[in-house]
Amino acid sequence: MTTPNTDMPAEDLTEAYNLHPSDHPGLMLVSTNFDGNGFGSWKRAMAIALSNKSKLYFVDGSLTKPQFLNVLAKNIVDSITFAKTARQMWTELEERFGQVNGAKLYHAKKELCTVSQGTDDIASYFTKVKSLWDELDDLDEIPSCTCSSA
Repeated sequence: MTTPNTDMPAEDLTEAYNLHPSDHPGLMLVSTNFDGNGFGSWKRAMAIALSNKSKLYFVDGSLTKPQFLNVLAKNIVDSITFAKTARQMWTELEERFGQVNGAKLYHAKKELCTVSQGTDDIASYFTKVKSLWDELDDLDEIPSCTCSSA
């Protein structure tokens, strides 16, 4: 059995709208608000958080939902307030901030080349390096062909 306006099974829809007692409007899903920098990392963290709460449906296009404005900086919220669905907000954010930026790519590579352990313990140093590698991996995506073979 599916719902009338989605392709989701009814049990998935029930799970999507299920609220845990710890869920509330001011709940921080990720540790920092998105401020215009590091979109790839923020997007990945949001997708993981939403998936863990069975709420990814709201942004992947399979279900519409109320706005998720409490995880964005105010200046960014102001620019997407009038989007009609969470999917439209998500798409606008991805179009605006998800583009590979040559300056950011250069900065990430430069930072990776100059990182040093210094007085950090091995775990802190590893975390710093891993974070830089992940950022670089996100920025340096290999383009994929979207053309059809005729």
